[in-house]
Amino acid sequence: MTNIHFADRICSAIQQKKSHAVVGLDPVITRIPAFILEDASKKYGKNDVGAAYAFLEFNKLIIDAISEDVAIVKPQLAYYEVYGAPGIEAFWKTVEYSQNKGLILIADAKRGDIDSTATAYATSFFGDTENEWQTPKIVDSLTINPYLGSDSLEPFVQRALDKNTGLFILVKTSNPSSGELQELVTENGSISENVATLVHTYAQRDIGKYGYSSIGAVVGATYPESQAIYREKMPQSLFLVPGYGTQGGKGKDITNAFNTDGFGALISASRSIVFAYEKANAQSKETIQQAVLAALQEMNEDINTALKHVNKLNW
Repeated sequence: MTNIHFADRICSAIQQKKSHAVVGLDPVITRIPAFILEDASKKYGKNDVGAAYAFLEFNKLIIDAISEDVAIVKPQLAYYEVYGAPGIEAFWKTVEYSQNKGLILIADAKRGDIDSTATAYATSFFGDTENEWQTPKIVDSLTINPYLGSDSLEPFVQRALDKNTGLFILVKTSNPSSGELQELVTENGSISENVATLVHTYAQRDIGKYGYSSIGAVVGATYPESQAIYREKMPQSLFLVPGYGTQGGKGKDITNAFNTDGFGALISASRSIVFAYEKANAQSKETIQQAVLAALQEMNEDINTALKHVNKLNW
């Protein structure tokens, strides 16, 4: 793993690619291109191993198409865990392939548990150089759930800082029912605002040269007004912003997540990018990649235009 500060890596890569996008690698077996499924079925059959092979081949196709126009990818673990050990292996091979292509990878796992279990989770994603029984496998960053409190977060925070990796702590999620718990009001504001205060406290332990911390937050694109509140509460945290694209978010909806320097937010889209080939009725590898790249470039243009409109475009 690199010795460069995680947030500095993010900001530098965003500037280089001129892209704030994060592409979610969330494969669904029924939506994998037919030629990949046919190849997987012939080699391994319609089973966990075949599905894992199909996922990896699809991810490689996507990564090869987008690697020049995006800095960050984000596989969601649940899609891989469906297929057991072969699925998990496909996830880790996707990690390796992405990193070899120079991309920064966010493992979207939303882990969170009591301190001892949190330590095990942190080790599983960030590695432990003192454990001779573990094959080193390290993601660049990880999403985690703060619901169990600070003693469940500390093992993740410490391991991330030790490894120059990053965290994105759930603060305000993009799903419709998020407010049922996150917006409950306490004497110190809503629950999500209290989490934001906690995230900011952690963030102060690790600030890079761009002025951002490796301890970030998840703040949904579907709540534009709230983004400004959380940006004020967490000025030095990178925001992972889900909800763009299929969930309804557009470039104009995410500008409040950015600071005036044009940094601070990573805008995530999955289905609208990786399955863009379906609308184009693309069948071959080349036409699928063209459709996926076109969707990403449209997203980049939408976000950059929106940022320019509010004087937050960094380049």
